[in-house]
Amino acid sequence: MEVECIVEQFFGEDAYKISPITNGLINSTFCVENLDTQKKYILQKINKQVLKNPNSLILNHLHINCLLESSGYLYEIVNLIPSIEKEYLVYDENFNPWRMLSYIEDSVTFSKVSNVAIAYEAAKTFSHFLAQINCKELPSLEEIIPNFINFEKRMHDYKIALENTTDELKIKAQKEIQIVNLFENLPLKWIKLENENQLPKRVIHADPKISNILFNKNNEALAVIDLDTLMISTILYDFGDMVRSYCNTKNEDEATNSNNFNSEIYKAVKKGFLFYLQDNLSTLELDNLDYAAKVVVYIQAVRFLTDYLNGSTYYSIQYPEHNLDRTQNQLQLLQSMSQYLD
Repeated sequence: MEVECIVEQFFGEDAYKISPITNGLINSTFCVENLDTQKKYILQKINKQVLKNPNSLILNHLHINCLLESSGYLYEIVNLIPSIEKEYLVYDENFNPWRMLSYIEDSVTFSKVSNVAIAYEAAKTFSHFLAQINCKELPSLEEIIPNFINFEKRMHDYKIALENTTDELKIKAQKEIQIVNLFENLPLKWIKLENENQLPKRVIHADPKISNILFNKNNEALAVIDLDTLMISTILYDFGDMVRSYCNTKNEDEATNSNNFNSEIYKAVKKGFLFYLQDNLSTLELDNLDYAAKVVVYIQAVRFLTDYLNGSTYYSIQYPEHNLDRTQNQLQLLQSMSQYLD
């Protein structure tokens, strides 16, 4: 097997056991136990179609770990494990890159925020992580996903998709298109602040969903994981995406016309996010947290709708209207939260 050949480059002749982990969306992930040492590790095949420069991932990961190790970081650090040949990346016969990471014992992940306490714990953990990696001068990180937080480009891509889509898709998405167009001025302030370099540049996680924190059995945070999306941008994005993913009372795939925004969880997320960052953020950042929450939700709706109009070529779908349901969910979240935040 492909994966067995890779494991042997890390373990040599040691006996091992491989178990697939199936909740990841981008990389292929396995838990590998070295039966001779009785230690577990995480093995991943990096999706080179999405993460086109795996060497940059390794450099960023090592750089951030050095910052965390020298800063009094309170949580466990996921380390890269070198192969027998002292390489952090090994390649299979199809030139797919693989890496091995340390495993944190007795840890669990959540796919959805179930209560205020977990929301607060997660936001506070990300707050500490972000405070520690931004406590010194801005590090030099490799760019992993160009234009990921370029909202001007996201809006441009939407308008191109709208212009070029089929009449059939445009008719089916008529309601969603109308709402997106109704809010099209929402990101203009963000775009202006970015273009004028008014928002401080910081290291952000860029994917601060609840499943990227490991918890123990007492629902206490153990570690922040998945550093693949680390980038230099505005920290407002991390706050906005936390709100987007934590405060939605429905599953992201579920189309809904009813209130799907939990205001109590929002307050917990905001309190946790500011726990370590309050004194580090600029007045402009602090004044625009509520705005960031709304605009990040809006842009995600735009991304889902853009993909739908393009024939659903980017996001994985299980049925033809999947991206349209996702769009409706995000637009309902935006409208629900706007009643609370305005």
